[in-house]
Amino acid sequence: MPSPGQPVPFTADDYRARMVRAAESADAAGLAGVLVAPGPDLVHLTGYRVPADTERLTLLVLRAGHDPVLVVPALEAPDAERATGAPALTLHDWTDASDPYALTAGLLDGEGRFGVSDNTWALHLLALQQRLPGTSYASLTAALPMLRAVKDAAELERLAAAGAAADATYERIIEVRFSGRRETEVAADLAALLRESGHSQVDFTVVGSGPNGASPHHEAGDRTIERGDMVVLDFGGLKHGYGSDTSRTVHVGEPTAEEQRVHDVVREAQEAGCRAVRPGAACQDIDRAARAVITEFGYGERFIHRTGHGIGVTTHEPPYMIEGEEQPLVPGMCFSVEPGIYLPGRFGVRIEDIVTVTEDGGRRLNTTSREMAIVE
Repeated sequence: MPSPGQPVPFTADDYRARMVRAAESADAAGLAGVLVAPGPDLVHLTGYRVPADTERLTLLVLRAGHDPVLVVPALEAPDAERATGAPALTLHDWTDASDPYALTAGLLDGEGRFGVSDNTWALHLLALQQRLPGTSYASLTAALPMLRAVKDAAELERLAAAGAAADATYERIIEVRFSGRRETEVAADLAALLRESGHSQVDFTVVGSGPNGASPHHEAGDRTIERGDMVVLDFGGLKHGYGSDTSRTVHVGEPTAEEQRVHDVVREAQEAGCRAVRPGAACQDIDRAARAVITEFGYGERFIHRTGHGIGVTTHEPPYMIEGEEQPLVPGMCFSVEPGIYLPGRFGVRIEDIVTVTEDGGRRLNTTSREMAIVE
């Protein structure tokens, strides 16, 4: 049994099922297989975590009807063997005196087209292609965008825990003092609170005060937060290997009527986007629902980004809630709904929750109040 507060561990069978599903999805898409380099896809499929900047070839080869194979440097093989998913695959190790590309080429169809994880080094891919000139390659984001999109029950448990931890962080940050402090100081508080809530990795702590809030990805700077400022907070990271990401916009002291009105519009738009979540709806329908509200109130040109992005073992991944994305929603998908209005030189507002698709609609994984909080 897991210890209190810990999720049920993934098993070798969980990873086996993911690898089989990936191979079958590739086959259905007309691909000869999937090649996975170190990074989030490898972690998701095998549980094996290795630095993505390793210069020695590490590559998972998945082909329908074939056993999964992990090509790994001999000096790293002991670590690979300890990965939870290792019993579900075959390891082929290589020494520095051998040719890993020739080893890998022998596992592939010499005339096939393969999906390749997005962060595969060009050095490795070009060397492999030199040995198999008849092969071609496509990024997994383009070829299999839904590879990690649908989460199982154990993954949803982790995402819910990460969301709850981010919510706890928000409840505590609105109790700290904002006025008279630099954005970087509040961002440091956010990072510390995320870690206290169990996050092993903090990916971002956006604190955009006053005019800085009109830049959606503003990095916290040395601006001193003043009374009368609107402040956009957007923060998240990884807990138990799965992501959190939430945004709320607070105000230092009482807001003006205009500031309150803009916040109300964004809150209504975010509610409309969440209400649109249901199986069978297209990703673009979520964007359309939120954008329609903001456009109706005359701020359409000030909503300058997509409405949402997927989340899982990374905080940003497919699917994307944006016009033109016709991928239908299915139960188990998780993504953000985060409309915003940005008034250059003045202020910005963004409200964001992570939502998962259920059998009959959607469920928010963030539950903190979306009303404007007044901070000191």
